Amino acid sequence: MELPKKPSPVKRETPAKLLIFGKPKCGKTTITSALTLTGDWLLLELERGGADFVSATKIEAYDLDTISEVGKQILAANRPYKGIIVDTVTKLEEMVLPLAGNLYRSSPMGSTWQGTDVRTLPKGAGYLYLREAFFQVVNYISTLADNVIFIGHLADKMIEKNGEELVSKELDLTGKISKLMCADMDAIAYCYREDNKTILNFESSEEVVCGSRCKYLRGQKIVVATSDDKGNVSTFWERIYL
Repeated sequence: MELPKKPSPVKRETPAKLLIFGKPKCGKTTITSALTLTGDWLLLELERGGADFVSATKIEAYDLDTISEVGKQILAANRPYKGIIVDTVTKLEEMVLPLAGNLYRSSPMGSTWQGTDVRTLPKGAGYLYLREAFFQVVNYISTLADNVIFIGHLADKMIEKNGEELVSKELDLTGKISKLMCADMDAIAYCYREDNKTILNFESSEEVVCGSRCKYLRGQKIVVATSDDKGNVSTFWERIYL
């Protein structure tokens, strides 16, 4: 190995892993499904009925076996999609419970365990296996395309600032999984509507967990979609993926 003597060039400018979270029915699935209309993005629908009201190139994947099979076919086809959309990671946390149980049973402590939900183990011991199972699947999905969008639900949590309680808008995942998921992302956006606009907010604050490693997204509030009086939606993903 030769020690570097000059800076290496930037390898990537756009986010490889983008997390979008927000309230139910704020338009997350609608705006992301627009990326799939040309057939070069794939929507993995993990929540039943979640994408029934949009046109999309999609696969219903309601269990880990289906995700595994889809992944095998994508890799066998030499990764034909520009990106994968996972709708939602909140649902994915529930889906990985059987895998987490298997991981615990393969450990010395859990070899005789007959339960189904590791979250019920004493002293929170099962959450280690839940995290391991969750990120096994997340990392696997991330190998299937150069771009991945993870959609998540919103969790309102109370925080204290200067003696006052404030509502913090965070990703709806369990404990450390939420923090680790956010740390692994290249960009995190809070999705909300304002009049006829759908906005992705990358501006981090004490009340909203957002941010971006990409300079052009950092601290920005970007209108990613607008709708007309008839409900027709126009999206502007070129503002996110330059």
